[in-house]
Amino acid sequence: MTKVHAEVAHLFNAALGPVGNAPSEIYPGYPGLVAADGELRSMVWGSPFRPRGARPGSKPRPVNNARADKLDSFMWRYSFQERRCLIPVTAFAEAQGEKGAKTRTWFTLPDEPIFAVAGIWRDTPEWGPAYSPRPLHT
Repeated sequence: MTKVHAEVAHLFNAALGPVGNAPSEIYPGYPGLVAADGELRSMVWGSPFRPRGARPGSKPRPVNNARADKLDSFMWRYSFQERRCLIPVTAFAEAQGEKGAKTRTWFTLPDEPIFAVAGIWRDTPEWGPAYSPRPLHT
């Protein structure tokens, strides 16, 4: 995201909420901008997850994308039904290539300086509000 927060809020017809210092490149486990419930605010990208058998007090890892085939699971069900959002972006990247040699392939919309990706969000005890992009397919 390379646009001024107030400009993004205006484009999404949202009030400017607590946005903090969201960086221009967002990575899982770090804050990004989200338009939810009529407000542009900062949330952490990814829902915290601790695998079974993890040491008590261990740091959770972010699950950064809600898979379409898992939206009826306990982790995502209520967010998908009740807490949808828009994730404003100027571009996004997907990793491509063989493990150990992946590169980022960037996607933009020509002639559109800002667009949105569909997402879901939830409040978490570890990180507060957290969001995940909602895939269009599996």
